[in-house]
Formats: sequence, structure tokens, C-alpha cells
Amino acid sequence: MRSLPQDLPRHVAIIMDGNGRWAQKRGWPRLKGHEQGAHSVQECLNACLEVGVEYLTLYAFSSENWKRPVIEVKGLMFLLEQYLGSKIEEMKKNGIRFSAIGRLEGLPKSVQERLHKAMAATADNKQLTLTLALNYGSRHEIVDALKAIADQVVLGKLDPDSINEELISASLYTAGMPDPDLLIRTSGEYRISNFLLWQLSYAEMTIIPKLWPDFKKQDLLDALENYKNRKRRFGAVNA
Repeated sequence: MRSLPQDLPRHVAIIMDGNGRWAQKRGWPRLKGHEQGAHSVQECLNACLEVGVEYLTLYAFSSENWKRPVIEVKGLMFLLEQYLGSKIEEMKKNGIRFSAIGRLEGLPKSVQERLHKAMAATADNKQLTLTLALNYGSRHEIVDALKAIADQVVLGKLDPDSINEELISASLYTAGMPDPDLLIRTSGEYRISNFLLWQLSYAEMTIIPKLWPDFKKQDLLDALENYKNRKRRFGAVNA
């Protein structure tokens, strides 16, 4: 694996959009698009491992996705269990540490068990951290963080005057991870969709017209190359 150049991102976040539309365009059930989308996840993992990206966070199932047809939701949960069960050994072999963020307690028990098994089995890996956002909503995340902080204040363990950005970041689901440097969204939509609202404050964004199942390794490598040519100002004025 090549070392990561300084001008490439440590952390890439992706909104994987377009699975259902990809399937419907072909006259197939929407779940077929989700099945095909799993191959695109592998393409991204291969690209990140090749260049040395340290963190990859994928928006897999939002808290709003429960509104989808029951058969689609059940199928998604089944695919998730299958994916994790089939990929644990491969993740261990490739040094991938698996993580998940969101209100995981709201997922089916069998999915929770598979998630915890994958996290435990890969906990010592250090090559790449793959994080799936599941039953995730950024507003929920911020509410949960503020509740945890408020509890500490009520118990007298925290002075309200000591609350700052660092404390809030440390109270989010992503505590211990660097904020994403680059956000990619497929399907040509220009929305963040309640994803990592706090963490994406200064991220660069790339919108790709392809639907997620058509996203390949080279697409990610091209996005990384484009990122290299940008000047990140963080509110300042650069020469």
C-alpha cells in the first residue's frame, strides 16, 4: 500500500444514493439495486486501501429510511447481515476496522448482534476504519450529544462554562475520529440529507451524477485527485 500524500484526505464520507432508481430503470425490484450497491462499497474499500485513506464513512441507512416499504426495509436488513457475515474474515485480512454509528439499539436484534460481532472481530485493525451510519440522523446525533452533556451538568460533573466545540465533538457518535475532509454524493443530488451536519462543517464536496451501483474504484480515485487540486481555506484567505 502506498503512503497517503499530505494533499489527500484522511477521512472520506459518502452518501450512497441511487440504488432504488438504478434498479427501477432496469425494471427490477429496488432491492436489486441495494444488492448491486454492495459491490460499489467493495470498490471504495479497494481504492482507500490502495492509496492509504484512513477513514471511510458510508451513509447506509438513515433514520428516515424506515418510511420505505416494509419489504424493502426487511430486505435491506437481511442484506446487511449477509454482508457483515461474509466480510469479517476479509476485513481482518486487509486490516479494516469495522465501526457503526447511529441509534443502533433501534435496529433488529439480529443485526445488532452481527454488528457487534464484526466490531469485536476487527477492533485491533489499523489500516482503514470503515464506518456504516445505520439508523442514523445527524440531528438525532446532536440531540443525543447535548443530552449527555446536560446530564453531566445536572450531576455537577461539568461546569456549563467549560462547554466548547471540542466537548461537543467528543460527545458525538464519531468521537475519536477526524472530521471528514471530503464528502461524496452520488446520483447528482445536491443535499446533505441530515448526514454528519456538525462534522462536515469544512469538508470539501464532490457531487457525482452516477447512481451508486455504477460507482467504481476509479470514480473514487478521480474524486481524490480532484480534492488534491483544491485549496482548503477554513474561513481564511489564502494567497
